[in-house]
Amino acid sequence: MPVTTERNEGRSLIRLEGECTVASAAELKRILLEARAQGGDLCLDLERVEEIDITVMQLLWVALREADGKGAKVMIRLSEAAGKAARDAGFKQFPGESLQV
Repeated sequence: MPVTTERNEGRSLIRLEGECTVASAAELKRILLEARAQGGDLCLDLERVEEIDITVMQLLWVALREADGKGAKVMIRLSEAAGKAARDAGFKQFPGESLQV
């Protein structure tokens, strides 16, 4: 799971690519915790995600709900694969503003 992060002007941008599975959950959890510790808005870009499993979706869900609950602006961009996997797993909508591709 290639991941890039950017921090600017009170916003953390996290981009995920490729296969996002339980094998990458620990790394993703660390990155999400660092972003939340810095505070500010949170933007997740999953536009290049080819596969995503329930473990990763749960991590993302919790991070987005926590940020939203603390008043941060939350945005997520889903690839078709990530959106389909989320719907198939019963996630009707992620917290925050969804930017569908």
